Amino acid sequence: MSDNQVARWMGGSPIWVLVRLALLSVVVGVILSALGLDPLNILQSIERLIRNLFNFSFEAIERLWRYFLLGAVIVIPLWLIMRVARSGQ
Repeated sequence: MSDNQVARWMGGSPIWVLVRLALLSVVVGVILSALGLDPLNILQSIERLIRNLFNFSFEAIERLWRYFLLGAVIVIPLWLIMRVARSGQ
């Protein structure tokens, strides 16, 4: 292959394509590391990530439920009082 064919096949100058791929690999590596993934045991890391997301979702639902109950302690009685007061008019 000539240099022009290689550049066309790679999508640009081979050196710049390699530099961009290296930078993109570092950025993706940082993101995956923040998610707790490890390249040496990727399957275990993915399993741990899914388990953590699953547990986090239940914790979020529990918090949401607590906020609902806390607000309902005030909102429901006030709503009932307002409905009863309006029906007496």
